[in-house]
Amino acid sequence: MYLEMKKLSNGVEIPVLALGTWLIDDDKVTEAVKSAVKLGYRHIDTAQAYGNEQGVGEGIRSCDVPREQIFVTSKVAAEYKTYEEAAASIDRSLANMGLDYIDMMIIHSPQPWDKVNQSEDRYVEGNRAAWRALEDAYKAGKLRAIGVSNFLQEDIKNLWETAEIKPMVNQVLCHISNSPLELIDYCQKQGMVMEAYSPVAHGEALKNKAIGDMAEKYGVTIPQLCIRFDIQLGMIVLPKTANPEHMKVNGDVDFTISDEDMEILKHVEKIKDYGRHSIFPVFGGKL
Repeated sequence: MYLEMKKLSNGVEIPVLALGTWLIDDDKVTEAVKSAVKLGYRHIDTAQAYGNEQGVGEGIRSCDVPREQIFVTSKVAAEYKTYEEAAASIDRSLANMGLDYIDMMIIHSPQPWDKVNQSEDRYVEGNRAAWRALEDAYKAGKLRAIGVSNFLQEDIKNLWETAEIKPMVNQVLCHISNSPLELIDYCQKQGMVMEAYSPVAHGEALKNKAIGDMAEKYGVTIPQLCIRFDIQLGMIVLPKTANPEHMKVNGDVDFTISDEDMEILKHVEKIKDYGRHSIFPVFGGKL
């Protein structure tokens, strides 16, 4: 199991490898969390939009590992763009999960989901209001860290103009054939840790010959190559699965992609169609 940690700007340590729980139903996610923890995972990622916070919380409470050893991330729903909505949602997440604190809470998207890629409105004031709610919850000890997701450079700059506390992470769609390298570089230079969701491109990487050929060269699976690629970009990685065997394989990434091959992988032809996720070409859906 890959156990590397990163340190956030406030000194909190966060495991590099996480279990993503998008599309895992509430009645199944408890066992997925317990299986992941048993295998050695210590970072679980959920969101209000996933509808499975209750099951995630139950899995964390019943996994026989001390709470302080598990890093839990959730996300304020993209639609909440007032202080009151965001603040109330944080308290609901705590109640739903049955936890005294959440390790990290992030704004799920700068735009409501029905506006993503459909509107030029970046909801500047709404994001600032939601961020103030995160700051206050952080100061109150409800959250150990706070951040954003799917934020572009302009969104981050707009937030920073009024933020008292700087975002500690930015979670974005990042995988071989679709890696926002300029955004990653910008955020890392600002002291933000980057997180990569959908490292296997919603499964599309499994169909890509160039990626498959490179995985074969290293004697690893395509998901292992994809996860390792994001790790070597300096990112937290959140592969999603409810299958314990896949969790085990995803955690076996103690190999190194050469600098030369990393450059090749950075320039693999971009996947243009994510099937049913294709309406979210930038953000990849509600992750």
